[in-house]
Amino acid sequence: MDNLDNDFPSPAAVSPSLEFALRLARAQATLVRRLDQVLGGYHGISFGDFMLLHYLNRAPGGRLRRVDLAERQGLTASGVTRTLLPLEKIGLVERQQDPRDARVAYAAITATGRELLNNAVVVAEQISKDLLRNCPREQFAALSDALGLIAGMNATNS
Repeated sequence: MDNLDNDFPSPAAVSPSLEFALRLARAQATLVRRLDQVLGGYHGISFGDFMLLHYLNRAPGGRLRRVDLAERQGLTASGVTRTLLPLEKIGLVERQQDPRDARVAYAAITATGRELLNNAVVVAEQISKDLLRNCPREQFAALSDALGLIAGMNATNS
């Protein structure tokens, strides 16, 4: 009888950094799937839509250039444009031109978008707390800092 264990190579050992990256990717997928499901069910938006509204809401004047919004979301400029179109159609964001430079376009959160975001934050907070319930609170700051470093984030683009 053949030994089946000898038919397959043993798994290669991975470095702690690769293990972290693999776990991070799985955690991100779990988080997005859960938030998409709940935010979609309660508010009709995806987690990506929520993040976009969040970044606009935090920006001075509630508006950002599309390229800045793309950078915050980790998308291309065309990806942000595709994300913004349905939100513009339902009145959550609006397009604004720069009065001094017609080449510059801004995305701005509307009053309706701000109201929906304020309601959605309650749901997102609850889901986040639920997903992180087993993570020691004293580790949140260090983990958040590490993730910010990976994403190239700082205080002005978080």
